[in-house]
Amino acid sequence: MRMFGQESGGDDPRPRSAVSYGVGVSGLIGLACWVLIARQYGMDGPYSALVACVACAVPMVIWSLLMDKVHLRPSTGIDWHNPKRLKDTFDISLVKLTGLWATWGLIAVIYCVGRWYWTGQYQFSMAMMEAAAPWVFVLSIPYVLVMDRFTIEPRDGAWHFGQLLTGGKNESDREQVYHHLRAWAVKGFFLAFMISIVPGGFGDLVRLDLADIGGNPVAIVGWLITAMFVVDVQFATVGYLLTMKPLDAHIRTANPYLAGWVAALMCYPPFILMGDNGPLNYHVNIADWAYWLEGHPTILWMWGGLLVILTGIYAAATVAFGLRFSNLTHRGILTHGPYRWSKHPAYLAKNAYWWLASMPFMVTSGSIVDLVRNTALMAVVSGVYYWRAKTEEKHLLSDPVYKEYAEWMDRNAPVPRLINAGKRRIGWWGPDGGRAPDVQPAE
Repeated sequence: MRMFGQESGGDDPRPRSAVSYGVGVSGLIGLACWVLIARQYGMDGPYSALVACVACAVPMVIWSLLMDKVHLRPSTGIDWHNPKRLKDTFDISLVKLTGLWATWGLIAVIYCVGRWYWTGQYQFSMAMMEAAAPWVFVLSIPYVLVMDRFTIEPRDGAWHFGQLLTGGKNESDREQVYHHLRAWAVKGFFLAFMISIVPGGFGDLVRLDLADIGGNPVAIVGWLITAMFVVDVQFATVGYLLTMKPLDAHIRTANPYLAGWVAALMCYPPFILMGDNGPLNYHVNIADWAYWLEGHPTILWMWGGLLVILTGIYAAATVAFGLRFSNLTHRGILTHGPYRWSKHPAYLAKNAYWWLASMPFMVTSGSIVDLVRNTALMAVVSGVYYWRAKTEEKHLLSDPVYKEYAEWMDRNAPVPRLINAGKRRIGWWGPDGGRAPDVQPAE
């Protein structure tokens, strides 16, 4: 018997997951249905891509509320049975709205000042946010007024920030303010990026003519990979949009460590270091896997199949989050799906994919220097993701639930056990199997 990904049998049961399998499955079904409808009627535009987000989100919300009853969990901080009187929470709500609107204003200023937000694919994000802003502003009023009546402690980070702005400095908790600003910095930065990339892959998937694929392994692999990247982007976008306490999908904590932010931001525009003009660009004078394996159909099928599997693991790791995907945050600990085998399945899969798809150790120029440089830079990129994993673990280990999960993984999961065995073999761990001082498990 399993609930929320927990195995009830055995002497060492897997810790309970914050998300059930049903959430992700329902979202996949909703997304697949809209893709089929869009393909049938040729709806390949950016607005259709946004409707796909809705088609993905609605089934997950319904499942979460009706089946998992997430709104009743103590972790929401909500007591639906004992509402406060509106007159008792009205002043609190006004201060909170002040802090919330000021935060949105800061994000808007950054959007306006950041030149990259008004070029290329980001223009679509800005247009959508500009259209949504008045509605979000108006709807925030009844939402805050109602939720403060049911929230056990309505004085959250937004309230503390509002207090700071309205002269109540002595009543404002600095740590609460920092948490509030970090959480909204994550949402503001990554939501703009996610919305900007939603239309691209979705449009490619809808426009794709399956008749053109035939028995071409490269075309088939490309189609499957595109489909799985669409799944990843749709689920991730939904995760940033639905950061809400009634869904138990709120941000518990945002990573407080500077190293965590640096490691994450260097992987995304405009700070990305792996782009065409970045210092970690490993694509100089290289061709992809299809170029090097052309004329060898059996190897093409095998190599392409491996790429599809890796992309599938990457997409499954995002689907496992359900409504909760977000970088640099703690929104509940996952222990199901790919997270049964690795603490960082997405990082492992995407880095393995990049090595096999890009093949930086092969260069079209025939230059040994290019070969060495590209391979070394790809290794650095993988090192960046290892660093990201370490900073995330440092953040999450403050939660006893994650510590329990990490210890269970060390004992039972194949990837951590393999890595830990390697560490013991090369002497990183003591001969008794215990960890050497100051060495944490990582994948």
